[in-house]
Amino acid sequence: MNYKLAVIPGDGIGPEVVGETLKVLDKVGERFGHKFEYTKALAGGCAIDATGACLPQETVDICKKSDAVLLGAVGGWKWDSLPGNERPEMALLGLRKELGLFANLRPALLFDVLADACPLKPEIVEGGLDIVVVRELTGGIYFGERGFKDTDMGPAAYDVEQYSEGEVRRIARVAFDMAVKRGGKVTSVDKANVLESSRLWRRVVAQVGEDYLQVELNNLYIDNAAMQLVKNPKQFDVIVTGNIFGDILSDEASMITGSIGLLPSASLAEGNFGMYEPVHGSAPDIAGKDMANPMATILSAAMMLRYTFGLGEEADAVENAVKKVLAEGYRTPDIAKPGEETIGTERTGELIAGAI
Repeated sequence: MNYKLAVIPGDGIGPEVVGETLKVLDKVGERFGHKFEYTKALAGGCAIDATGACLPQETVDICKKSDAVLLGAVGGWKWDSLPGNERPEMALLGLRKELGLFANLRPALLFDVLADACPLKPEIVEGGLDIVVVRELTGGIYFGERGFKDTDMGPAAYDVEQYSEGEVRRIARVAFDMAVKRGGKVTSVDKANVLESSRLWRRVVAQVGEDYLQVELNNLYIDNAAMQLVKNPKQFDVIVTGNIFGDILSDEASMITGSIGLLPSASLAEGNFGMYEPVHGSAPDIAGKDMANPMATILSAAMMLRYTFGLGEEADAVENAVKKVLAEGYRTPDIAKPGEETIGTERTGELIAGAI
């Protein structure tokens, strides 16, 4: 099979980790008889430097003509002084909107060999963690009406949180479908004791749940959910929530694993199309130093193989290769213990590709 990928290396360490990921995909192609065709495109700070816009129309067009998108990272100190609506990170919002990427999947998996990196007490995470945060990505406060107005207390700014029944229903179905294949439990997170949008959210999620009687549904307020993630994370299987709450909880969930450099993500549209990227940022302080951990991007590619292309065996091969390299004791600087010998970005990619 032939697959067309739009490849957006981005800024900072993005080109390095994406480069190693393409090596792994090429090895998957060799082993399983696939061909991956790559078309590179600009987004983020590098696009601003080259074209004056963080998301050129050419990049959007390339993505729409591809089967999936692989993204490195965007942003960096160089562009921090730009106005908010011109910053590199706005490219992500633009891609989500233009490509209809409404569902963000962020697994938080605690690897057995890295259990001691978890910041929580050992007894809290004994037996491991395997959580997926399903975040609604194209609605809510990040895409609602915004502006300025005068008040008795002076000038004020506002951002509107808004969700339609259709937006909630489709993200809820993604979460329930995933729970059917996992632990059979969905936790819906909202602020229904205060927000009208959350009351609609809770009502619609419950309606969707009636079609999945084999799945247990629980509801938590966002403040309690944030507390429970560090108090008793093993109670969670699939968490489904809105845009801003999901942004916060997915970062929290990733950090309790103690290895953000290993955490992938997928942003899905209707059908099988998706954009895949690591959870970590562009890390400009280590860019070009062969220090970045490419495993999160490589594991994002594994999610692409599984969710967009339906290649489960190939996805397993990539994930098992990462686990094998870790089990053999290889560590990049971000996951190494003090004084432990480390390997660089390029060597890590070579080892994982070799393990395929």
